[in-house]
Amino acid sequence: MAQSLQSRISEVAAPARVDGRRERGRSSRRRIVKAMMTLIAGGDLMPSAARVAEEAGLGLRTVFRHFDDMDALYAEISATIAERVLPIVTAPYDSTDWRVNLRDLVERRARVFETMLPFRLAANIKRYQSPFLTAQYGKVVAIERDLVLRLLPKEMRGRTVPAEALCAAVSFQNWRALRHDHGMSVEAAGNVTAHMAEALAAALAAGE
Repeated sequence: MAQSLQSRISEVAAPARVDGRRERGRSSRRRIVKAMMTLIAGGDLMPSAARVAEEAGLGLRTVFRHFDDMDALYAEISATIAERVLPIVTAPYDSTDWRVNLRDLVERRARVFETMLPFRLAANIKRYQSPFLTAQYGKVVAIERDLVLRLLPKEMRGRTVPAEALCAAVSFQNWRALRHDHGMSVEAAGNVTAHMAEALAAALAAGE
């Protein structure tokens, strides 16, 4: 006999049994991810598994019991960061004017890129030794470019030079250069990026 609707609702509403061992495992996993992120945010861009274990207050064997290798840990960190930035990246734009929306995109990216900066610096160091980070890098670059091109009117996307220049101007690579290589403040880097974007938007609008 098919299970009644009421019984299914009761099952959903009933408190789940807490598996102590499983919950401890989840707690340890969260502590490991938090430790890794804390170390990277603090300037240790290549923390060892032993350093992560020490920061988490766990044994080294516990780290490797939850993460087979550092790639698995980087994957978990990527998912955690994505949860933070996706609401900003995917929020709808208010205007029907692409130039207004482009300014909004530049402001959003300043916030997102600054949040991601230490983690993407760390990933860039390791990505040539990591199949996961190499693949992730390619995906993120493609998404960043696509989000810019989608803002442009269709006829402007074919103007390859200014369109691609605009994608580069508001890319993470440019933000990293301004903040990390040139040592600019967040405000200064944001102003430079906005200036570049405005100039390239004007060139696109003028058909240059």
